[in-house]
Amino acid sequence: MVGERLILASKSAARRAMLDNAGVPFAVQVADVDEDAVKAIHDPADAAGLAVELARVKALAVSRHDADAWVLGADQTLAFDGGLISKAKSLDEARARLSAMRGKAHHLHSGAALARNGQIVWSGVDTAAMQMRDFSDAFLDAYLAREGEGLLSSVGSYKLEGMGSQLFDRIDGDYFTVLGMPLWPVLAELRRTGVLIA
Repeated sequence: MVGERLILASKSAARRAMLDNAGVPFAVQVADVDEDAVKAIHDPADAAGLAVELARVKALAVSRHDADAWVLGADQTLAFDGGLISKAKSLDEARARLSAMRGKAHHLHSGAALARNGQIVWSGVDTAAMQMRDFSDAFLDAYLAREGEGLLSSVGSYKLEGMGSQLFDRIDGDYFTVLGMPLWPVLAELRRTGVLIA
């Protein structure tokens, strides 16, 4: 059974890097889904459930076109101050977002789903609690100047694998979850399905 094909239904560079670094063979096919439509019908108070639902929708969208492959969908949501946070559309918006989260905690939910033959065979979610430090405006200016528009691809306007690590006092949760995918459960499922050697 080993040698099964895996497709990652995500354009995330962080998710690609996680699978690459773990030695997982895969191809990439970005899922063409209307995330706003999924969010519109989902309970905004259930950020963890939304992360899983978006992952499931992405996996199914690609699986329906390539029934013989295993398709991994993944997504991430950020819950802060009783609401959902979306990706910033500009650096000014990122600045306002980071200023609002300064000195406070938020939660990142990373969902994943595996599909085959147009059916979900597994899905899961993991959460990390993120405590931002009370950083100065000077640090925020330097951070935005250095990281630039690359921050707009991240829901929290930060990347822990870069200077974004300096935004935090404490993180309770798995590093891979913060990067955008619950890697350990995903690897376990890929072993179970025969994509990876057990």
